[in-house]
Amino acid sequence: MIDLSTRYLGLSLTSPLVASASPLSASLDNIRAMEDAGAAAVVLHSLFEEQLEVESTHLDRYLTQGAESYAEAREYFPDLTRYNLGPDAYLEHVRRAKETVKIPVIGSLNGVSTGGWIEFAKKIEQAGADALELNVYYVPTDPHLTGGQVEQMYVDLVRNVKRSLSIPVAVKLGHVFSAIANLAQRLADAGADGLVLFNRFYLPDFDLERREATPRLTLSNPPEVLVRLHWVAILYGRVRADLAVTGGVHGSAQVLKSMMAGARVAMMTSALLQNGIAYLGRVRADLLQWMEEHEYASIAQMQGSMSYRSVPEPAAFERANYMRVLSSYALRTGTRPRSA
Repeated sequence: MIDLSTRYLGLSLTSPLVASASPLSASLDNIRAMEDAGAAAVVLHSLFEEQLEVESTHLDRYLTQGAESYAEAREYFPDLTRYNLGPDAYLEHVRRAKETVKIPVIGSLNGVSTGGWIEFAKKIEQAGADALELNVYYVPTDPHLTGGQVEQMYVDLVRNVKRSLSIPVAVKLGHVFSAIANLAQRLADAGADGLVLFNRFYLPDFDLERREATPRLTLSNPPEVLVRLHWVAILYGRVRADLAVTGGVHGSAQVLKSMMAGARVAMMTSALLQNGIAYLGRVRADLLQWMEEHEYASIAQMQGSMSYRSVPEPAAFERANYMRVLSSYALRTGTRPRSA
């Protein structure tokens, strides 16, 4: 019998299929449906730092300073009362989710400053969450803020939160860092039990008629998984943290590639939003079928099998791939380059 089990953040999971943070997890019925469809764990939708009322001193200071300079500064922030769940309701949701399903329930905090995160992280732990995911979403727009200072903010946040908890902590990162491998190692040294690669940044579009920036939500697509595979394959065996792939996982092929790169779990959201929660069952069935056809007895057997761990110099390996890709494309006779 094929063994799909894996371990992530010290938790024993029945498979590597995890439902990542999304509005879907705001419903207990949806969470139950995820478990029934084959999800081995669920990451609850994020509680935003801005929702922690007066607990975030960083935001209070920013708003105060901004109000002194620009009368419209407060208008940049959404009406926080319109979020589905406030802090107290979020904690109750964690409790009820734990009562509803048997699979691990992972809480999620979205923000950047330490502020009220530490105290609220403790409350999420007390509510019964099996682990906590720190979704650090920060856009460094200050030209005086260096890359090193930004990375130190991440490290300090993880160290401070981790010291206050006994449950495992994962960090969800973006990929726009100059030295991802170094930052990954520093986060692991600071106590991160897992690294979730990578966060997706949603960029606003410009409305030409209204001449204003407008929010734009785009779901992921399978090619986006490539940058995740690249860095998981590099980091596997080099950092003391479990690795998770999120973004671009739409079917069993991306799950298999994630495992071979070295991930412990593959997280899905966009595919579930597009195809429905029951789609998880199809992915699981396809996963089992491929493993049977290719004579894999377990997920553990393939994990890290295509990582760069055995390559003496990953940088040289990537340079060789880069040159090979460029030389593999030949213009067909008579074709003209497209104009920009």
